[in-house]
Amino acid sequence: MQLDHLAVAGETLDAATAHLEEALGVRMQPGGHHARFGTHNRLLGLAEGLYLEAIAVDPEAPDPGRPRWFDLDRFAGQPRLSNWICRVDDIERVPEQAGEPVALERGDLRWRMAVPEDGRLPFDNLFPALIQWQGKLHPASMLAPSGCALRRLIVTHPEAQALSALLGTLDRVVFEVGDVGLRAEVETPHGLRVLE
Repeated sequence: MQLDHLAVAGETLDAATAHLEEALGVRMQPGGHHARFGTHNRLLGLAEGLYLEAIAVDPEAPDPGRPRWFDLDRFAGQPRLSNWICRVDDIERVPEQAGEPVALERGDLRWRMAVPEDGRLPFDNLFPALIQWQGKLHPASMLAPSGCALRRLIVTHPEAQALSALLGTLDRVVFEVGDVGLRAEVETPHGLRVLE
């Protein structure tokens, strides 16, 4: 399991994008639509094959007929860093609590992702969403360099030790006991910035 990308959710895509751009002082790049879950996104490439995603429910998309990923159906309030996504080599062997693998595509990208039936991941949605990319294409390789690099992701939860024990050691990921939340420390062209 390796860190793949981070998601910033908002009630609208413009709100999520503005939050991310203001926090880091850089511009997002176009993303696309996820027909299976009725969402859309914008992206930002980070160093070392990572990326950031601003995501929201697409108001013009039909109802997907099931809960959306990242618990977006229940998202409310200010935009925030809401989820972290890890890639795995075999999506069929992920923990049951991560959800059932769903085949997805956007443009030339193909992947399988474990999505819980109710859209909500364990540990108050702070268990990582798990993804397996199909083929050689990956969003990070398709994005222009932004001059940004993730220094570390801090995952805070009252049961942080139990979550850490389940996942093991992950590069750049730190678990801390505290209120539920995510915080990313990102090196930018303007210095170190914090994305929450």
